Amino acid sequence: MTLDALVDGVHAWFAAALPDHGIYALMAFAFVAGLARGFSGFGAALIFVPLGGAIVGPKMISPILLVIDGIASFGMIPPAWRSANRREVFVMAAGAALGIPAGTAILALLDPLILRWSITIIAISLLALLVSGWRYHGEPTAPLTSGVGLIAGLFSGAAQLGGPPVVAYWLGGKSDFTRVRANVVLYFSISSVFSAISYYFGGLFVPAVFALTVVILPSYAVGLYGGSKLFGLAEERTFRMACYVLIAAAAIIGMPLLDGVLR
Repeated sequence: MTLDALVDGVHAWFAAALPDHGIYALMAFAFVAGLARGFSGFGAALIFVPLGGAIVGPKMISPILLVIDGIASFGMIPPAWRSANRREVFVMAAGAALGIPAGTAILALLDPLILRWSITIIAISLLALLVSGWRYHGEPTAPLTSGVGLIAGLFSGAAQLGGPPVVAYWLGGKSDFTRVRANVVLYFSISSVFSAISYYFGGLFVPAVFALTVVILPSYAVGLYGGSKLFGLAEERTFRMACYVLIAAAAIIGMPLLDGVLR
């Protein structure tokens, strides 16, 4: 095969796999989502999934986020490994291993419109949980930690929305924000492996997922890097409130009723 033929083949593959609209919007959403993820350790899905799902559908946007986040956040794992409470993370990941396949089945089988409304409702509900300030203040136990992991895994498998239950649980303990962030980063590095296996067997890794990953990954990586640099520079309260506003806007704009806004 000649080089020209190879290039033509790659162009043809991208043309067939990529949607005919919304690419630049997806790149912008990915940058903002990466910014939130880099700073707090979570929040990318709450921003990216409702907005991106309005463009390419929920069954495609969740695998895309899984792939770009897994690649872009790889460098966050070593420092998280050093700072996290690894025992608690592994116990929670064990619960996620059971919840993720069930969530994946929901993603693969549920009607896309119903799924999008469900994602919107879940995102708003989880945002309300975070904004309310409620935290679990009891002593962490293995059954409770794995139970939270089970719920988070279910949300992750269905829409990559497993962050808020995990954060609400760990923030209520005695760990500071730095330890909580490390726990969250390490937990999602493990649960993402479970999600990837589950998505593969669920047939969710279609060609368009990888085509969009190539296009969107740079924007997400830049946002992730910027958010990581902001961590420790910006005030936690200020940035957290900014994330809340972005999540609320994403959930509202991503509603099926407002599809015309993104098209």
